[in-house]
Amino acid sequence: MNEVWAKWENLVINGTYPLRRFLSHSDHSVVFLTESKTASYPSAAIKIIPADPARAEMQLSLWKSVATLSHPHLIPILDAGRCRLGGHDFLFVVMEYADQTLAQILPHRPLTPDEVREMLPPLLDALSFLHGKDLVQGRLKPTNVLVVGDRLKLASDTIRHAGQSTASNANLSPYDPPESRGGRIFAAGDIWALGVTLIEALTQSAPSWPEKRSDNTSLPAGLPPGGRDTLRRCLSRDPANRPSIGDLAGLFKTPTPGPVASVPAPAATPPPAPIATPAPAFRPAPAPAPAVAAASAKQVAPPPPPRSIVPGVVGVLIVVAAVWLGTWLLRGRPGHPQPAAVIASTTDPAPIVPPPVAPAALATPRTVVHQEIPNASRGARDTIHGDLKILVRVTVDRSGAVVGETLQSPGSSKYFTRLGIEAAKKWTFSPIDRDNDQWLLRFDFTRDGVTGHAASP
Repeated sequence: MNEVWAKWENLVINGTYPLRRFLSHSDHSVVFLTESKTASYPSAAIKIIPADPARAEMQLSLWKSVATLSHPHLIPILDAGRCRLGGHDFLFVVMEYADQTLAQILPHRPLTPDEVREMLPPLLDALSFLHGKDLVQGRLKPTNVLVVGDRLKLASDTIRHAGQSTASNANLSPYDPPESRGGRIFAAGDIWALGVTLIEALTQSAPSWPEKRSDNTSLPAGLPPGGRDTLRRCLSRDPANRPSIGDLAGLFKTPTPGPVASVPAPAATPPPAPIATPAPAFRPAPAPAPAVAAASAKQVAPPPPPRSIVPGVVGVLIVVAAVWLGTWLLRGRPGHPQPAAVIASTTDPAPIVPPPVAPAALATPRTVVHQEIPNASRGARDTIHGDLKILVRVTVDRSGAVVGETLQSPGSSKYFTRLGIEAAKKWTFSPIDRDNDQWLLRFDFTRDGVTGHAASP
């Protein structure tokens, strides 16, 4: 069949959408890369399905209705219509083009629990949005979990009204809940499909059922113990027993440790620089995930315990004594200046003016304290040919923080360029007594990984 689909390449749908390249196909559809006249989507994906005379108008109406939805974690539908190819009638839907799908990653490796935990909020947010409008995603599975740039999204062409009857499928896949045998699916059906998808993401294997019509589910080995019971509940044959979106929002979350009392000291040793932890590979660039809309998904932090005012008073007295002592030392014998200790107070946000620095200290070289390496997914790096370089000039203040950045040499990809700029903002350098220090950061993107280097221009 791939050869048949390849023959369609370079055909133009309705004189508007050229079939640039065959992307994929299923039992009932084929997808090509195309172009959209919309400036925001120079590249798009076009899915073509046979036009069923009994359901064609309902499907077109549904796609056009879904095209009015707007959510950051749903693939936008740009257009839909009818066409004729090879003497047969088809329907087509034009959507935003995705860089990668979860299905492309799982043949190579499973996701870690940390990656699944970071993947959940955008998926649950999209499902909560749909369920709140009495809609369902309908076919949630790894091929319909997509990455666009730095954002995780769900496919939208399968969205339909909850309970809406569709063509029944006697041979259900593991992602289809038992109640969908009659062609209908409700919100709880999306929970079933999400549970199967998460299990497959963590183990590279789907669950199985040794006994039909039984809740005796055989889960693959390798599931983290903390989420095993919740995932098993997703696969309950009774939709009422499946967990809610709020229940799934806490899956694999590490308990937050309780508050630890701190003892004020006259002089605190500065803490060491933080060590950067590599981010999971299957994750769009670190953008804050939207909160799940369902009220049950919200987590309210417990109120802090009552605090005594005694430690605060003691801390203030210590700071006053330290400042007085520093002033007394500065007023020592003429010609014999003494070093002054600078004590930072977490209760006073006002900046502390440092004492004059001797000319010799200005020559102290500034060094890199923290490097932030761009987090480019494996699928995105596989598109690189050779070595892609991004150069960013940053301006550093006297504390060592980056306060400005300028792109010096953009790469051929806007996606990797954006990753380089965002990473450059998070570099830190050693403190020094001058502002507006300039550094040139170079990021090298290759298929094997990403590296970063700093040089004083």
